[in-house]
Amino acid sequence: MADDLRALRQEVLDSLEAASDLRAWDAIRVGVLGKSGRLTALLKELGRTAPEERRARGAALNRLRDELGGAIEARGKALDAEALDARLRAERVDVTLPVGTPASGLIHPISRTIEEMVAIFGAMGFSLAEGPDIETDWHNFSALNTPAHHPARTDHDTFYLPPGAGGAVGSRLLRTQTSGVQIRTMLQNKPPIRVIVPGRTYRADHDATHSPMFHQCEGLVVGPAAGDGAITLGHLKGTVIEFLRAFFNQPALPVRFRASYFPFTEPSMEVDIGWSRATGEIGAGTDWLEVLGSGMVHPRVLANCGLDPREWQGFAFGMGIERLTMLKHGIPDLRSMFEGDLRWLRHYGSSPLTPALLHEGL
Repeated sequence: MADDLRALRQEVLDSLEAASDLRAWDAIRVGVLGKSGRLTALLKELGRTAPEERRARGAALNRLRDELGGAIEARGKALDAEALDARLRAERVDVTLPVGTPASGLIHPISRTIEEMVAIFGAMGFSLAEGPDIETDWHNFSALNTPAHHPARTDHDTFYLPPGAGGAVGSRLLRTQTSGVQIRTMLQNKPPIRVIVPGRTYRADHDATHSPMFHQCEGLVVGPAAGDGAITLGHLKGTVIEFLRAFFNQPALPVRFRASYFPFTEPSMEVDIGWSRATGEIGAGTDWLEVLGSGMVHPRVLANCGLDPREWQGFAFGMGIERLTMLKHGIPDLRSMFEGDLRWLRHYGSSPLTPALLHEGL
């Protein structure tokens, strides 16, 4: 082996021995075997070597490449194993903590958002309503003026359950929205009604911005259709604007309403807030971001619940709890909320000793 190859071999082996982490190891690997690496450059120069020396020089270079490649690979595996051991030691959880150790648990961001919503709407006079996760087809779709041919009622979008005794196929399902609780509330209570419905919902969808199980919060207000206490579109707009400004703690948050369509409201509106597309900052810039849907309760929905639309009317709104949580805390990926990573929770979680407080302006 030529002197220059012998010197290169020893230098690389010494550097590998001194490498203390994968970053240093990778720099050595690239510096030797990369496209611009030292050994790669020597192989490229082989064509300019004299013919009588080329064969011996090429064989020596190939042997050196194989030797250094093996040494680099072995050192990389060793450093990788060391890094894994260090990580396991750092993330070790002692499940045998003695009794009396102070609690260090944190409240999940979704739970904290629900607490804040309940506090804000509670200050507006809303009550909390709950309902079953397993709904009937009628409560989830039919009573909400959603026809049988609607895409949401297909097996591809909805988790249907086996029928009960004497039931029809598809008569039970995991609720796709918390709106079914609105129907149950109107059936069980006489107006006036003012409730919010936070809870789990389910749809056959899963990617970075969708989850098969997620959370929604819906609101329902029903009151007289005429007279001094009549419920109007202005009440809906005022309620939604006050909530959004309190939730994001921005008294001057820009809010706009756009005409839209939902089977269970008429008229229907999408609600946008001001934000900056460039920076993602809420309330800044000249862009708009959709955050929830709303509208006046459709007369057919009221009639399905035994309420005379000539006597009663109301408004409803609905929002994704995960979506508002991600916007408020700058969380980039929905899936991280359900992975159970303690490091993530330590970063985004809230202290159980810190209650959800109302912001000024209500």
